Amino acid sequence: MDYLLGLIVLFAKIAVMLGGLLLAASYLVWLERKLLARLQIRLGPNRCGIFGLLQPIADAVKLLTKEDIVPDAADGVIFRVAPAVVAMTAMLMFAVVPLGPEVRLFGRPVPMVISDLNVGLLYVFALSSLGVYGVALGGWAANSKFALLGGIRGAAQMISYELSLGLSLVPVVMLAGSFSLTAIVDAQAKVPFIVLQPISFVIFMLSAMAESKRIPFDLPEAESELGAGFHMEYSGMRFGLFFLGEYVHIQVLGALTAVFFLGGWHGPWLPPIVWLLIKIFIVAVIMIWIRGTLPRLRYDQLMALGWKVLIPVALVNIVLTGMFIQF
Repeated sequence: MDYLLGLIVLFAKIAVMLGGLLLAASYLVWLERKLLARLQIRLGPNRCGIFGLLQPIADAVKLLTKEDIVPDAADGVIFRVAPAVVAMTAMLMFAVVPLGPEVRLFGRPVPMVISDLNVGLLYVFALSSLGVYGVALGGWAANSKFALLGGIRGAAQMISYELSLGLSLVPVVMLAGSFSLTAIVDAQAKVPFIVLQPISFVIFMLSAMAESKRIPFDLPEAESELGAGFHMEYSGMRFGLFFLGEYVHIQVLGALTAVFFLGGWHGPWLPPIVWLLIKIFIVAVIMIWIRGTLPRLRYDQLMALGWKVLIPVALVNIVLTGMFIQF
C-alpha cells in the first residue's frame, strides 16, 4: 500500500510539473511579447481574447496544424529527434528543483521535489550538457550550411559557457557543503547566497543567458546572417519544440537562480511555493528586459567574454571563497 501511494504521489508530481511548465512556457511567450512591445512603444498581442491572452493557444493550434516538412537531403531520423532532445532535457532538469519544504500527506512526509538527489547539481549539469546535442544535431541533420553554422556556433557557445556556469557554482557548493539542491536552499535560511557571492551570481546569470541562447548571446540563431540558424529548416511542431525548449529553459534557469542565490522558497508571510514562483518570474522578466535593451554581440566578443573574462574571474572567486571559509 505504501509503495502504491508513493507511486501515485510521484506520477501526480510529474503531471503537475509537466502541465505547469508547458502552460507557463506558453504564457511566458505572451509576457515577453507584451513587455518587448512596451519597450518599443507598441501594443503587442491584443486580438485573441482580452489583452491577447488567448494568443498562446492560437499559436499552439497553428504550430500543431502546420505541415511538418523534412528536406529530401536531411538525415530523417536525427532531424526528427533533435527538437525533442532540446525540449526534454530542459524539462527533465526541473525534476531536482525543490518547490518548497517537506509536507505531510496521509501522515507520510512528502518532499516537494520529484527527486531529491544528493548529487542534484551534477544531474543538472549532465542534462544541460546533453542539450548541446539537440542544437548541434538539428543543425547538422538539416544538410544546410546556414543551419550547420548555427549548430556549430550553438555547440561552441554552450560548451564555453558551461565551464563558467559550473565554476560559478563551486563557491555555492563550498558554502552549502552539499550538491543537493534542497540542502543548498536550506543553507540560505538566514542569508541568501547572492549577498555572500555577488560575483558568482553575475557570472551565473551571464553564463545561463549565453547557454540558453538569449539576446545578446543568440549567435546560433542570428536572423540577420543565418536566417534562423540551427532550426531554419524546421516547420510545424518540430520548430515549436525548439521554441518550447527555449522558454522552458528560461523557467529552469529562473528556478536554479532562485535555488542557488535567492534563497529558494524562503521568504516571509507568503507560502513557500509562492515565493519561489515570484523569484522565477523576476528572473524571467530581467532576461526579457535585457533582450529588449542590448544588441547582439559579435561572435569573437561572445567567446572572449567567456574564455578571457568569466572563467578567470570565476577561478579567482573560488580561491577567495576558500580563503574566506578557511579563516
